[in-house]
Amino acid sequence: MNAIAAEKIETLSACLGTYPHTKALKNGDIKFDRLALNFTEINPVNRAFLLMAREQKFDVCEIAIVTYLQAKAYGKPLMLMPATMLGRFQHGALLYNSERGTVRPQDLVGRRVGVRAFSQTTGVWIRGILWKDYGLDLGKVKWVTFEDAHVAEYRDPPGVERAAAGKDITKMLIDGELDAAIFGGAMPSDPRLQSVILDPETAGKDWYKKHGVVPVNHMVVVKESLAKSDPGAVREVFRLLLESKKAAGLPKAGAIDMVPFGFDAVKPALDLMSSYALEMKIIPRRYTVEELFDDTTRSLHA
Repeated sequence: MNAIAAEKIETLSACLGTYPHTKALKNGDIKFDRLALNFTEINPVNRAFLLMAREQKFDVCEIAIVTYLQAKAYGKPLMLMPATMLGRFQHGALLYNSERGTVRPQDLVGRRVGVRAFSQTTGVWIRGILWKDYGLDLGKVKWVTFEDAHVAEYRDPPGVERAAAGKDITKMLIDGELDAAIFGGAMPSDPRLQSVILDPETAGKDWYKKHGVVPVNHMVVVKESLAKSDPGAVREVFRLLLESKKAAGLPKAGAIDMVPFGFDAVKPALDLMSSYALEMKIIPRRYTVEELFDDTTRSLHA
């Protein structure tokens, strides 16, 4: 690279999790044309979501999609990009203690179910699945939370209980203080804890066949000021992310693409999640997928 070209390189602050599809970018293997990303490592990466929602800490950041929906609702200056960082089937994230009797979805009425935060994206997916696919009346479950939402203005709906300070969700489940609990990326390894939904792997694949939706957890946002002042930089960030995904050999031939890129590819997940979030009083109104993006990010395709 010559000196003139080097002067044009802009460096943006960034925080992304380390995945196969971000490895090449974070290792510096992807060639950049006009900007570079200076990464801050936060592990687990979900600790960055609060910083982005409340302080807009980074120019580019991974974020949970429910956090973004709430950020949109409360006017936070962030703009969504159609680049998925984490998608997974959720059916195995709801666990019960098998030593205390079997618990299935229909048994959750009147039971105490823990979740890290009421607005946790995995929790919203699970509750949506229980509601729409298993016929569970969510209002008849006693939800117990442990943290506030990443967006400070949001308050849990009436009837949602907050666990006492210092309480641990896994220990409460083992001790019988909870009848079931929703976990995220850090799944407990205790063999007593089993999935409420039978054969969750098959159930997840069947759900996908039924709905045609990849249950996306995390995507990428940029500061709104960057999106407005330099759309070309936003397009370049998307290109870098997409090139890194391709370097990981994703999607695998014949496999479901669990980290979809491009507006059309992420639209089904965002549309379904927006409907779930409204029903659960997590956002004040349902958002169309189009209004979650601006003209630049809406036009990005893989």
